[in-house]
Amino acid sequence: MTPVAPKIPISTRTPSTQCSRTTRRSVKPRQIVVEHGRVSTVTEVSATPVPSRRERLRAQTVEEIRSIALRLLAEGGPDAISLRAIAREMGMTAGAIYGYYATRDDLITTLIAEVYGDLVDTAEAARDRVPAADPAGRVIAWGETVRGWALAHPAGFRLIYGDPVLGYQPPPGGPAAEAEGRACSGLVGLVEAAWPTAAPLQSAGSVAWSDFDEGLVTHVRQEFPSLPPHALALSLRMWGRMHGLVALEIYGHLRPQSQDPAKLYRAEMLDLVRSLGL
Repeated sequence: MTPVAPKIPISTRTPSTQCSRTTRRSVKPRQIVVEHGRVSTVTEVSATPVPSRRERLRAQTVEEIRSIALRLLAEGGPDAISLRAIAREMGMTAGAIYGYYATRDDLITTLIAEVYGDLVDTAEAARDRVPAADPAGRVIAWGETVRGWALAHPAGFRLIYGDPVLGYQPPPGGPAAEAEGRACSGLVGLVEAAWPTAAPLQSAGSVAWSDFDEGLVTHVRQEFPSLPPHALALSLRMWGRMHGLVALEIYGHLRPQSQDPAKLYRAEMLDLVRSLGL
């Protein structure tokens, strides 16, 4: 009885790919299979869409709209953002720009999502560079990064934390709400790490889940099921301490009273971690 040779997969490289106007075909490594003394080759090909010229032009136009909107934001604040003003600067008709953003609110929502997302990305990266075994260092890293980001992007800070934009109605959900949820999780996560030492230091006053917004409570209890309502209260107070001096500095109220805002903020962060028992 002749033994049956097993299937032996052998990977080899393929030297080229094929492209068309709208589709790039990526060729995966060939699989050579030996079976019953015969050699067969199977090449897997998958298609990756390539944006059309129209899609590329649209993406470029959207990026230009956002860039001008951010400049208008920096120059005149959120109320300076106008689709008609952007259209004039780009040499577009007012009607044409509405093909990209149906309303000014749509554009502002996009900007808020991008600005807020950048802030949270920056704060999370700074926190994660500090070992998890150093909760005090993580609190300080988050706070000082928020201050540094705000000083580098004062218009962005005012957009997400300043006065409401006149006439703006934020939509429920979406990327802006997602970024806000990440910021909330980041702050509550800092409290969770400090809770073993912070819990005994909290006041004995009554705090209940009903004291807070229902959506916020749902988010926190899903993400941090072991934390009590006192921990959420602490998170909000910590947020206030981190952002309070930053807001005073951004809006020009801290100088000339303080000649060294960075030193003052550092002292506030050190006092904050001491209040957490860290």
